[in-house]
Amino acid sequence: MSTFGDLYSKYYDLLYRDKNYQGEADYVHRLIQKYHTSTKEILELGCGTGRHAELLSEKGYFIHGVDRSEEMVQRAKRRCVGREDKLTFDCADILSLQLCKKFDVVISLFHVMSYQVTNEALSCAFETASSHIKSRGIFIFDFWYGPAVFTDKPSVRIKRIRDEDLEVLRIAEPMMQENENSVDVNYHII
Repeated sequence: MSTFGDLYSKYYDLLYRDKNYQGEADYVHRLIQKYHTSTKEILELGCGTGRHAELLSEKGYFIHGVDRSEEMVQRAKRRCVGREDKLTFDCADILSLQLCKKFDVVISLFHVMSYQVTNEALSCAFETASSHIKSRGIFIFDFWYGPAVFTDKPSVRIKRIRDEDLEVLRIAEPMMQENENSVDVNYHII
């Protein structure tokens, strides 16, 4: 599995500015309030630039995020300067993470589990989540639903984003690997 490098990380928040992070954070909060009301500490596997973590911390949780992309972690840290009492981040691979700490809840959003393209990798990711959850804690994650991907096959997508300083064009070229039940996506940033 590759990581998001410096160029993609630089434009990540701009490319996903229309993503409903607030709605997703609210949904996770509702699940926590329903299934684990005593939650205080959350571990986020695959935190990216820290957007979910930031929004969940505003609901009173302490969040520790990890991501294997150093560039994404650095962006998350810059986003949350001055709030280190509620938000911390580390660069680490979720397949081998060992924090020697357990959390009330572990989350992994924006299809991080779908990036685990072998049974071994997925098992390692689940083991990481399991080894970091306190007794009776919960693991919240999302993933691509395979039959839907085969029904509505991925296609080339072009996204043009502008802000006051720049314009970014992203071309996403998916390649289905049907025998491996995966989709490789090559991104071109212009």
